[in-house]
Amino acid sequence: MLFNTFHFAYFFAILLPLYWVLPHKPQNYLLLAASYYFYSCWDPRFLSLLLLSTAMDYACGLAVDRIETPRKRKLFVAISMVLNLGMLGYFKYYNFFAESLQDALARGGISVPLAQLNVVLPIGISFYTFQSMSYVIDVYRRDIKPTRNFIEFAAFVSFFPHLVAGPIMRPTTLLPQIEKPRRFNLQQFYEGIYLIFWGLTKKVVVADNLATIVTDLFNRWETIDGGLAMIAIYAFAFQIYCDFSGYTDAARGIAKCLGIELALNFNLPYFATSPQDFWSRWHISLSTWLRDYLYIPLGGSRGGQFKLYRNLMLTMIIGGLWHGAAWTFVLWGFYQGLLLVAHRLARPLLDRVRPTDLIDRACWKALRIFVTFHLVCLGWLIFRASSIAQVRGMLGAIVYRPAIPASAYILPVSVCILPLLLVQIVQFLSKDLDVVFRTPWYVRSVFYTVCFYAFVLAGNFGGSQFIYFQF
Repeated sequence: MLFNTFHFAYFFAILLPLYWVLPHKPQNYLLLAASYYFYSCWDPRFLSLLLLSTAMDYACGLAVDRIETPRKRKLFVAISMVLNLGMLGYFKYYNFFAESLQDALARGGISVPLAQLNVVLPIGISFYTFQSMSYVIDVYRRDIKPTRNFIEFAAFVSFFPHLVAGPIMRPTTLLPQIEKPRRFNLQQFYEGIYLIFWGLTKKVVVADNLATIVTDLFNRWETIDGGLAMIAIYAFAFQIYCDFSGYTDAARGIAKCLGIELALNFNLPYFATSPQDFWSRWHISLSTWLRDYLYIPLGGSRGGQFKLYRNLMLTMIIGGLWHGAAWTFVLWGFYQGLLLVAHRLARPLLDRVRPTDLIDRACWKALRIFVTFHLVCLGWLIFRASSIAQVRGMLGAIVYRPAIPASAYILPVSVCILPLLLVQIVQFLSKDLDVVFRTPWYVRSVFYTVCFYAFVLAGNFGGSQFIYFQF
């Protein structure tokens, strides 16, 4: 079930009034039933995996809290990790590693045919396994007390607005909201409706219209010139941003309508001034999860420069592999790691540049934003490409066959991107992501009217899937 379909509109329109007329405990029962129905609409067979992960981590959390022996406590954490990562590995990575091993052996003259699994990747498995597993780890660290109420825990794991594409919510943040009674708040409801409307506008007006251009150009990568290759990369940069942040906005808005606050997942990432700043603004819930549950346990910045750079590289490579079972994602993670390491090395030189004049400071910041954005765009080429050969081919076109891109592509891409950039510039200058919502009513009315007509006249209502559903 997609947010951008009538099926979801009917589902939410029925759920919302029922939800708010019920007291707290029946609310949670309804929320759990609605979440399981929402997930089963994709494929009811995979509901059993969600139930298995939920039941096992609920039991492991209770065991870790009850047992005092450190070794036995670690055992139950290991059980949780083996179960969740085992499911993820079986469904998402087995074929990738089997094919890679088979190819490596073949290059050495050894023919070992390995069985391939004919399985469908369960939607959202990368998100809910991370969230459920982090609950057991947090109980082990004594950051949170385990819940004794299975319904509340199951509702926390399966909460449908963010179930299949995040944000990845920490148990310390979401679980207490499930456990406590919720009261209808009109201001929160208005904010939720605004986020739903804005998120879906980014999805159906910007992302889905750009997707047509991106798909066309990437499918013709062997014949396009450098200008069209650049258009394809720029268009994908805004497609993936509007697609993913649009989903997150809609998810946060739906949750607000239910009296629950989800974490901010995007904070104007294309205004970042460095690779490190970018990862503090893009997919914030994943980057902080990797930091707290992988980078810091690996040692973080402790142990000298070599270990710091090693830990950064490992974290980003694993983060790249989390996105998908393909060498392009591994390369993308490696590239992001290199950017972070290079920025660490260059930081002493960058910090020496301290313009005193206001205009000079603005120009220096604009230059850093420009450079960071293009470094990120190079990464998006690797991310979107279907093979390493496609990455080489499109980079080769940019370097060896530069050309002014055809106006037939510049105009539609500009029409999609420029209004979004205008809104984001206002958000950036005001340092307020909700600046539109806080403007006078007549300004909001103009904004909503423009978005409504763009939604109706230019919206792509094919009900296309969100990009991050595949991860």
